[in-house]
Amino acid sequence: MVRKKSLRVASDKSISHRSVMIASIAKGKTVAKNILFSDDTLRTVKAMQLMGVRINIDSHQVEIDGVSKFGLKEPFDVLDLGNSGTSMRLLSGVLAGQNFLSILTGDNSLKRRPMGRIIQPLKSMGAEILSREGNLAPLAIKGGKLSGISHKMKIASAQVKSAVLLAGLYTQDDVEVVEPYKSRNHTENMLKAFGVDIIENGLSVRLGKNRELNGDLEIEVPADISSAAFFMVFAALKKDFEITLKDVGLNETRSGILDIFNEAGVNYEIKNRRVSGFEEIGDIVVSYSPKLKPFEISGEILPLLIDEIPILSILAVYCDGVSVVKDAHELRKKESDRIKSICEGLKRVGVEVEEFKDGFKVYGKPSHPIKNALIETHNDHRIAMSFLVLSAVSSSNLKISETQSILTSYPNFLDHLSYVNG
Repeated sequence: MVRKKSLRVASDKSISHRSVMIASIAKGKTVAKNILFSDDTLRTVKAMQLMGVRINIDSHQVEIDGVSKFGLKEPFDVLDLGNSGTSMRLLSGVLAGQNFLSILTGDNSLKRRPMGRIIQPLKSMGAEILSREGNLAPLAIKGGKLSGISHKMKIASAQVKSAVLLAGLYTQDDVEVVEPYKSRNHTENMLKAFGVDIIENGLSVRLGKNRELNGDLEIEVPADISSAAFFMVFAALKKDFEITLKDVGLNETRSGILDIFNEAGVNYEIKNRRVSGFEEIGDIVVSYSPKLKPFEISGEILPLLIDEIPILSILAVYCDGVSVVKDAHELRKKESDRIKSICEGLKRVGVEVEEFKDGFKVYGKPSHPIKNALIETHNDHRIAMSFLVLSAVSSSNLKISETQSILTSYPNFLDHLSYVNG
């Protein structure tokens, strides 16, 4: 008998950050519903409040009284962004156009993550930015009058693209970003919703003439496909099980996991497709998939599923053959060195895995035995959640070194995992 469960996972972290940040520099009041209240997103809320934005939090809704582009005030204190790379990189773009000094810092993990890819284009536009050696945070940003830029990125990054576009709101010069591959486009979608002219042509994104942000709108934040991914893989691996994941964002620049599901032979379907605000959403139904095939992740699909690679490595354990991840240098610069963290964890549970500079191979097999082990998360939320899923579907006794990091993106994860596994 098939057990069936239904769940709405945590709301989209990327869209939650952008909702708060962009609404704060718009004119008028914005209401953001179903926003994610995690440690990361609350860091963005606190930063905007420290710069004079009135933000009222009520259950899973926030009301943001926008102060307009030049209405932010110099923060009295350092802006501590915790573990949130999105907050630091996107906020740097906004602060590049402000005529005051800001100092941005974070936790030990964030202070080890590279910031050179935002520092270089923002300095080229005219911002003064100081950092530690190696372009590491803390960052001191003295903004002011900015000029245009045509920035050609070597690595596709939605955060870098977003920082440049947000800084571009503070000049009427030509501002363009050209990517090697398409990365997530939530910033472009949201700027359009606030009335900004966005011109997209292939891999090029340009700001048009109108760069004023008009609030007085309502944003509905969908469920996060990156959070849904944990339960999608859980369902694919759990015998006699099916799950319906409600209201999941299906933005084409985020849905690469569905392409991998197709390649691997996962049983899933999408129901109730619809558009909510400026994002496509739907309900994803996934059921037990006993005949999984190996898959490859490389090239232009990487930006479309970069955050899902840890949990897809768990799927690879049960595929009948060798699955490959390559071209994924970016994984070494996440909350942990994710290539190392994934390979280390899989080896500890008895899975044959081969690590290389830009990825890894997983030698999978159906009904793969999993050894009891201690998994070191390296304070990386996605490593913690991925191996908790492996523990649940394998019925092994995996001990996870910590789960506090999960609060950065999915505060209710442990409760939700207990619910679907009960």
